[in-house]
Amino acid sequence: MQSKWKITDTPQDSSLVPTIAVTLWLGWMGILTFSVLYAAFLATTFQRNVIISLLSVSAILPPSFPGALGVKIGNWIMHEARKYFGLKTIIENESAFHDINKSGKTAIFAIEPHDVLPYSVFAFNPCLGLIPGRLGESFNILMTGVVFKLPYMKHVYSWVGGIPVDKKTFRSQLAKNKGTGFVPGGVQEVILMDPSKPDDLVLYLKNRKGFVKLALELGNPIVPVFTFNLEQSYRSFVPRGKFVGKVARKIGFLPVFFFGRFGIPYGIPKPVKLTVVLGEPLHIPCENDNVSKESVEKYHALYLEKVVELFERHKHAQGYGHRNLVIC
Repeated sequence: MQSKWKITDTPQDSSLVPTIAVTLWLGWMGILTFSVLYAAFLATTFQRNVIISLLSVSAILPPSFPGALGVKIGNWIMHEARKYFGLKTIIENESAFHDINKSGKTAIFAIEPHDVLPYSVFAFNPCLGLIPGRLGESFNILMTGVVFKLPYMKHVYSWVGGIPVDKKTFRSQLAKNKGTGFVPGGVQEVILMDPSKPDDLVLYLKNRKGFVKLALELGNPIVPVFTFNLEQSYRSFVPRGKFVGKVARKIGFLPVFFFGRFGIPYGIPKPVKLTVVLGEPLHIPCENDNVSKESVEKYHALYLEKVVELFERHKHAQGYGHRNLVIC
């Protein structure tokens, strides 16, 4: 089986330049938080006015600003992030993606787990060339819309190929035959993280069926994707309770406290070596506007089986032999 696998391994480099690039990408939550706190409690009047002015200008400018230059900056960030995390990718059946390209269709890449921040989705940026052919050349990641409302963050996430996640955008991506990735478990998986059960890796997938229905509308394959070592990126404190879950679903993210590299609150992830594994695409029939509940249940169950099989197939090689995959 492994003879079919395509493995690409990047030497890890977490020196100054890659660290700066990752800070420009994932450091804005901390930068914004400390900027607001500094402006509120420590800044002089002049400093406060400068901070407010910069935040206001960024909030007004469109996410794509400054256009092509932003994309170039985003591509540079992605290449440096690849070094920072020593990205390793495993494609179990590359020819299957060539077949999808020949069919003229696109595919849905369902990426797990979410963890504190699902930043492993960067591996699918077109500039890195992970997905062969047309399928990987126009790839977008669907992510919570809240990041596209925050100063600075909305620009950077646009530069690296992110777009807001909603059903209309999702359907539009598929209709245009653009490669589309997202994290189906979402923020609910963060709530389910339990430090008292370190051997359990929880995925919130049993009730995530909307993407299966979308796949059935156009007959798009679903590709199960699993990232190993993501949970080593941060130390975190996660608020619990039903109320917290409702708030997270309402605002699109969970108000979680986390500490990154050098113990900095809301800082960049530790330079852990990531392995992103792409499983065999699950082929989905086209039912157009007549998608049945039975079909959704059938192919959702098959997807869950594929995710479990993918994890079990690679967990020992990735040092997860003692871990249990729990699907809620």
